[in-house]
Amino acid sequence: MDLAKMIDHTNLKSSTVKDEILRLTKEAKDYHFASVCVNPTWVELAAQELKGTDVKVCTVIGFPLGANTKEVKVYETKDAIEKGAEEIDMVINIGKLKDGDYDYVESEIAGVVEASKGKAIVKVIIETCLLTDDEKKQVCNLAVKAGADFVKTSTGFSTGGATIEDVALMKQTVGAHVGVKASGGIRSKEDAQAMVHAGATRIGASSGISIVTE
Repeated sequence: MDLAKMIDHTNLKSSTVKDEILRLTKEAKDYHFASVCVNPTWVELAAQELKGTDVKVCTVIGFPLGANTKEVKVYETKDAIEKGAEEIDMVINIGKLKDGDYDYVESEIAGVVEASKGKAIVKVIIETCLLTDDEKKQVCNLAVKAGADFVKTSTGFSTGGATIEDVALMKQTVGAHVGVKASGGIRSKEDAQAMVHAGATRIGASSGISIVTE
C-alpha cells in the first residue's frame, strides 16, 4: 500500500500565507502525495507550482459550513476549475439534509458534478459528526445518485473528524465504485492505515509527512 498516493496534503486554515502554500506544494512533489488541498484563493498558485507533476490540485467548495446556495457552489466550482483545480471537495447543505429536503441536497451535488464533468472529480463532504447514521446513509445514497466520485467524512472544522465506524458505514453504503475520503484528526501512520482498512480510499491530512515517514 502506497499511503502517500492516497493522501491529500492539506492546508485549509484561513490564516494561510503564500509561503505556506509554496511549502505545501514542494512537500507534495517531494513525497508524491495524491494532491494538495487548498482554499480556492490558492488554487491558481498551487496549479502553477504543480504544473507538469503527478500531484493534483484539490480545493473546497461551500467550505466549511455548506450553507451557501447551490448556485454559488456551482459558480465557485467552475471558477476553481478555470483556475486549475482538478479535484473538488464540496460541503453539502447540512440543514437541508436534516430537514429531509433530499431533492435539494441531491440537486446541489448534481450541479457541482455537472460543472466538473470531464474536468475534475467531485468529493462530497457530509460532516459525519453532525449526522445520525440514517442521515449518513441517506446522503451517501444521494451522492451516488448525483454522480459523485467520493464521499468524504469531514471538513475538519466542526465538532469531530473521521472515525473508523463512519468510514466503514460510508463504504458499505456507497459500494465498490465510489471512493471514501477520511478527513479530520488523522495524524499518524496507524490512524491512516486504520481508515484504509475500514474502507477509505483517500486520506485528507495536514500531517501527511509524519504519516509517511513514521
